[in-house]
Amino acid sequence: MIEDRFRVEPADWIVDQADLKFVRTEVFILGQNIPEDEEWDELDARSIHVIARDNDGRPIGTGRLTPEDKIGRMAVLDSWRGRRVGAAIMRALIERARAQHRPALEMHAQSYAIPFYQRFGFEPYGDEFIECDIPHRRMRLELAPPDASYRPGSQLDETPEPQTFAIENREQATAAVLELLRTAKRELCVYTRDLDPALYEQEAVLEEFKRLGTAGRGALIRVIVQSPAAIVADGHRLIHLAHRLPSVFQFRTPEIEEDQQYASAFLITDRRGYYFRPLGSRFEGEAKTYAPGRQAQLREYFNQVWERSLPPPGLRELHL
Repeated sequence: MIEDRFRVEPADWIVDQADLKFVRTEVFILGQNIPEDEEWDELDARSIHVIARDNDGRPIGTGRLTPEDKIGRMAVLDSWRGRRVGAAIMRALIERARAQHRPALEMHAQSYAIPFYQRFGFEPYGDEFIECDIPHRRMRLELAPPDASYRPGSQLDETPEPQTFAIENREQATAAVLELLRTAKRELCVYTRDLDPALYEQEAVLEEFKRLGTAGRGALIRVIVQSPAAIVADGHRLIHLAHRLPSVFQFRTPEIEEDQQYASAFLITDRRGYYFRPLGSRFEGEAKTYAPGRQAQLREYFNQVWERSLPPPGLRELHL
């Protein structure tokens, strides 16, 4: 008789590291020939992990949820596949994300597994790409609030009536930014060279950042700034606000030249809005309060740069 009893429980990367690594080594490194240096990364220590164990406590499956709202490293031992272990891990990770008020989840899914993830409401978008020599596609799930009954594909809120802005000057840029900030629920991402003082130091804009940062538990404002020395030296007012809300603001600066020389700038919100400027030194650009496809593309790029960037030394001194 085949034993099908198992449990899924939270895992700690330090305490349970040997068991987590055992499963992922069997599935990815040995089973799919993924290089070890590509399997382990700095996100492991910062992510939420769950582990599936058989009736004797032996590890049989695992998955993680990163700070960037991405589910990954989904792995089940070959002898336990087809026995609902993967589904139980997915449900556990989704419920953890909903409990933390995360608005949506992303993943890089191996193409053959797309039908499995679609059962939980994830939808593919974008072209197929190769990662670790394996075809993948990006997938996304919009999450319901934690007090709502979960159902695959349910939305965070009703789809808002989208507003579109064609921006040519500072006044139009300010109007667009204010509208995006007002519609944001708990998360913003900003990619900028010097925090655009003419835009982000305006009193009304700072008030909206403050409102978001003090609105409740779980607020997160992530900023990638290419020239942090300038904003520290000039005493940018957003830095002063961040100093008062250190649990809300996170700053990083790019380390590789390609990211340092990125010419564009953008702001994205957790309500799937964005303001994109082809040249970050100018106001001209486009903004929409609701554009899931474009927002997801910008968010994916932001997260890629974020993962390979470091906290700026000047801001570390301010504990940011």
